[in-house]
Amino acid sequence: MIRDVSSMDRAIDDRPRRKRHLLVLGSVAAVLVTCGLVLAPSIKRWAQSETSVPRAQIRLGSVACGDLVREVAVDGRVVAGSNPTAFSPAQGIVVIDVEAGEVVEEGQVLGRVSSPELENSLMQERASLAAAASEHDRLEISSRQRQLENEQDIELAEVRLAASRRNLDRSQRLFDIGLVNEIDLETARDEVTIRTLELGKAQRRESLEREMHAFELEDAGQRLERQRLLASDLERRVDSLVVRAPVAGLVSRIHVEDSQAVARNEALVTVVDLSALEVETAVAENLADEVTPGTSAVITIGAESFDGAVVGISPEVEGNRVKGRVAFTGAIPGGLKQNQRVSVRIVLETRRDVLKVARGPWLEAGSGRQAYIVADGMAVMRPIEIGATSISEVEIRSGLAAEDEIVISDTTRFEGAQRVLVR
Repeated sequence: MIRDVSSMDRAIDDRPRRKRHLLVLGSVAAVLVTCGLVLAPSIKRWAQSETSVPRAQIRLGSVACGDLVREVAVDGRVVAGSNPTAFSPAQGIVVIDVEAGEVVEEGQVLGRVSSPELENSLMQERASLAAAASEHDRLEISSRQRQLENEQDIELAEVRLAASRRNLDRSQRLFDIGLVNEIDLETARDEVTIRTLELGKAQRRESLEREMHAFELEDAGQRLERQRLLASDLERRVDSLVVRAPVAGLVSRIHVEDSQAVARNEALVTVVDLSALEVETAVAENLADEVTPGTSAVITIGAESFDGAVVGISPEVEGNRVKGRVAFTGAIPGGLKQNQRVSVRIVLETRRDVLKVARGPWLEAGSGRQAYIVADGMAVMRPIEIGATSISEVEIRSGLAAEDEIVISDTTRFEGAQRVLVR
């Protein structure tokens, strides 16, 4: 019979077990201290932040120093800078030789207008021109003939005067020796006076008739020139009955039917000058004062860009927008069509060596007066001042420095918090 278990029990030494417990507790304490030291900054940031956002849900942009191109992006459509229309030069029947969409060369025949009335007027004016030329030639011959007669009268008068003077000399010598009486001498003197008067009259008549014939010839020449101008004008009008392309380009519209009766100055065919295509745009009213002729522009057609320049701006505002024209400064790209849609960037200004950052929703969310700088996992609101803005960038005048990183995505979810933890 077993009275107790004292003979079976033996004492166990628990000092090694306490030692292991102490080692485990020491290790756990060391781990906790290490984690505390490592996580202390994060814990501190978390304690100081008012809210937090995942890093994957925000976009960051870096502040850089460089050139800022201030520009405005507008839509445009290709229009013809020159699209002249050929008009009917006279009333008649028109025959059209081209079709809409056909490519034509400058001077190519587009059609013809038949006008018997105009052609008959040309023949009448040509006949009148021939009559005026004949009248001018007749007056010229008559003038020369009358000039010869006057010259003959002057020569005869000079001969008669010379003869009367010789007769006076003989009568004077005979009178001196007493062979002729005084009456015969006076008669000889009177004869010289008469011949002198006749010569003077013939010379004056020749001078006056020369002036008169010169005047008649000049008047006839002016009538002839007037008739020549009338005939030339009618010839030009008859030649213009053949309607030709004013420029090389594309027939965009035919305004009449073939063999249709047309009135004078009625539109016939419109030709688009493919070498003078431009882009029509509409600029916001508040920017219109900065867009002037000569302002640089970039025209984007598909994936290609072409240099251009503003060539005109309308003085009229329509629907809070102002229309303008942009022309290609280089070669016009091929394949453009009337009213084709393109994109245009008008370069308003280039600012050199400024602080700039990418434009985004943050600009509107902060009204351009504040931004969130991200450093060490914390986004801190900072007041800023912005300057010029472009399509993709904005100038920073104060509040930020180069290489600062800011939140460029929408910051409305931060709800105006001063410090936001980026986790």
